[in-house]
Amino acid sequence: MFKSNKNPQFRSKFSEDIFYTKYAHKGAETMHELAATLVEDVCQEYLRKSEKDELISHISELRFIPGGRYLYYAGRHKKFFNNCYLLDCEEDTREDWANLSWKAESCLMTGGGIGADYSVYRAEGKELGGTGGIASGPLPKMQMINEIGRRVMQGGSRRSAIYASLNWKHEDIGKFLLSKNWKDMPIGTTGQSLFDVKQDDFNFPAPLDMTNISVNYDTEWLLNYWETGEVGDVFLNNVKQALSTAEPGFSFNFFEKEHETLRNACTEVTANNHNAADGGDDSDVCNLGSLNFARIADVSQLRNVVELATKFLICGTLRAQLPYEKVYRTRDKNRRLGLGLMGLHEWLIQRGSRYETSEEMHRWLKIYKSESDRVSDNFSDQLNISRPVAKRAVAPTGTIGIIAGTSTGVEPIFAVAYKRRYLKNRRWHYQYVVDSAAQEMIDLYGADPSSIESAMDLATDYERRLSFQANIQEYVDMSISSTINLPAWGSKENNEDLVIPFANTLAKYAHRLRGFTCFPDGSRGGQPLTVVPYKEAVDKLGEEFEENIQTHDICEIAGTGGVCGV
Repeated sequence: MFKSNKNPQFRSKFSEDIFYTKYAHKGAETMHELAATLVEDVCQEYLRKSEKDELISHISELRFIPGGRYLYYAGRHKKFFNNCYLLDCEEDTREDWANLSWKAESCLMTGGGIGADYSVYRAEGKELGGTGGIASGPLPKMQMINEIGRRVMQGGSRRSAIYASLNWKHEDIGKFLLSKNWKDMPIGTTGQSLFDVKQDDFNFPAPLDMTNISVNYDTEWLLNYWETGEVGDVFLNNVKQALSTAEPGFSFNFFEKEHETLRNACTEVTANNHNAADGGDDSDVCNLGSLNFARIADVSQLRNVVELATKFLICGTLRAQLPYEKVYRTRDKNRRLGLGLMGLHEWLIQRGSRYETSEEMHRWLKIYKSESDRVSDNFSDQLNISRPVAKRAVAPTGTIGIIAGTSTGVEPIFAVAYKRRYLKNRRWHYQYVVDSAAQEMIDLYGADPSSIESAMDLATDYERRLSFQANIQEYVDMSISSTINLPAWGSKENNEDLVIPFANTLAKYAHRLRGFTCFPDGSRGGQPLTVVPYKEAVDKLGEEFEENIQTHDICEIAGTGGVCGV
């Protein structure tokens, strides 16, 4: 079992490497040092010394981990602690188009991602009254924002994160459904598709390649489904695209949540658009931190961690710098908290349970909900600030989940063992990885690697995944970012025959979900993770392998005219 000299709580060399690559700086050589710097930066006089000491302990022992922007900006001069910004497309005017671009670039330059719903923009071909021209539709505007994201290299190394959505009744919905179908998009004169090129160079530019896209479904769609039992052509086509190409995803906004169509890049934070009764929440922010159930000992400690994590995020609403004035006004009005979860699957594995919400898990989740509600209101009153309009959102926790060495968000572990592909010195390299949570179960409890459920094992049991997400959503007042892994499109388990039954199953759970995405194996060229047998990974741990492909050669073959996405 891996043991770090400086960070004994890290479970793998991979965890330690991520920490030192992304977050260790300014003398923060250990997780404890980083936690101490961060807590002082954020909490200052708002918490007692005893509370700050406890909070430092929870962070350094990985029971609570603030979002990545918090970790990155700890000890730095700038304090851009927010992960994402939710931008409202307020009007279909030239002024608003330009304003959206300015807002997007301003936010991306701080290291935050962005999300916007484009349903207000008229369809392609509609007349423009002021100029006598015709509208280009919402897709070119999405591509414009995507291009800004591609050109903004955050902190010199971080790729932008962008989200775009469109209402299911929009006249351009058909084009939107196909907008990321790279398999059918040829490039240059090589006979290759964009998908083929991305197999070799995942960073090669493609339409909406920086952007996650979803279709918005509102109350009208749900009531139609309940009345007729039919999901409709848009939904069926959406499902087919998701099963084959991974996108668009699904955004469910029903009844009192109907106007919450604004999403952050990973879709877990929601806000009202301009059609809401209160005028909308343009430029609201994503304020994240996650509880690690797998490292919390009991319900008593859970209550303490929830209390201090909630106070930490509220302090973040007082301390975080923001890109422009309107963000401050919206943040101060709403004070959204995104207290999330990770390590749920490991928590279940520790108890010998299947990937299902047990009675004990429901008890823990009730505490998570009730304590975050109680503390957020009381602490806000104590500080004489507005109470948060929302408190809980479950982020994907991809990077901080690696640091914690646990299952990410609400998802099962991806695989017991896998091959990880990455760029280094303009060449593709790969290494073998054993999931650290799985290895803990093997080392501590003698678990058989083949008996540990993973996302790939559950790929043919998608209803169990949907049911799990729906049960967790009961305790989350915003949304859950979760991606269900599926077998490759065209395989025996995932093909045209699955579209209708999958659509009907998803529709059955839709009213209990806020969003949904899936990822068919191999649906994106250059897929970074591939499942391998446990013994194969163990035999090759610690080694680095190099592929015989240089990324600049791929760019030349594709005929990019000197523009390469690397």
